[in-house]
Amino acid sequence: MALSHDDLWPRAGSWPDHASGQEADAALLGVPTWRTSLSPTGAHATPAAVREALTRYSATLMGPPAVDLNEALRVVDGGDVTEPDGDAGISATVARVREIAEDARLVIALGGDNALTYPVARGARATGLITIDAHFDLRDGVSNGSPVRRLIEDAPDGERIDPTRVVQIGIADFANSAAYAARAAEWGIRVITLDEVRRRGTPEVVAEAIGVAGSGAAARVHLDVDVDAADRAAAPGCPASVPGGFAAGELRALVRAIVADPRVVSADIAEVDATADADDLRTVRLAALCVLEMLAALAGR
Repeated sequence: MALSHDDLWPRAGSWPDHASGQEADAALLGVPTWRTSLSPTGAHATPAAVREALTRYSATLMGPPAVDLNEALRVVDGGDVTEPDGDAGISATVARVREIAEDARLVIALGGDNALTYPVARGARATGLITIDAHFDLRDGVSNGSPVRRLIEDAPDGERIDPTRVVQIGIADFANSAAYAARAAEWGIRVITLDEVRRRGTPEVVAEAIGVAGSGAAARVHLDVDVDAADRAAAPGCPASVPGGFAAGELRALVRAIVADPRVVSADIAEVDATADADDLRTVRLAALCVLEMLAALAGR
């Protein structure tokens, strides 16, 4: 269905292409990983779907005063990494993120399954990692279930992330194993379960997470937003989402609060399968709103 046009109601999305050497506040990059997913997925279709969904929203914060993010920020689009899976794809993604990061304060990668977190965090030269995820992603091997372990163990020298600078927010009951919980504890990862977030509240949890992941001189934090941390009613297009996860508003508030800190230099949005979404595209639309929350946070820094 064609969208209506109103000069007084500008839409989000459709931002200009990234041009090397031209400074920007934020840059999108599609990283449509999907080939190593542990469950069948059409996540490679998601970057395009999120871009389309962005045009259904305005880029205006209500304030007061109202702020048009299209005027407050320069946002550009770096296109897609053509084939991000496999060794060559990982190298290409790392290189592309580094190229874009030279020009932008915040790189926002649109997945794709969670395998994208490994090359995107490396490309951004992250020294700390915050995940919003129902799962640990500490599995052995190479898959969408292993990016956190890979950043700790498999990345080249000088690019590995110290596990004591990893914070995992939203880890859920009945979505993990005791063995991976023990691995996280052994490595010194700070795990903040879904129940703990709800008990303590977003501001306190985010302050701790940023303090841990953003510790040290010249800290650079990557945020991984695995949308399957959301309740399945809000995210039916995530293969591993479960009933009882974060409400859409809770997820959005976490994203905005974390990205508000200037130590966050990159983020990804992962695990949305646009081909498996509900008819109203609620999962893809939530992913698009997470992009807008990141931009709102950036404008407020």
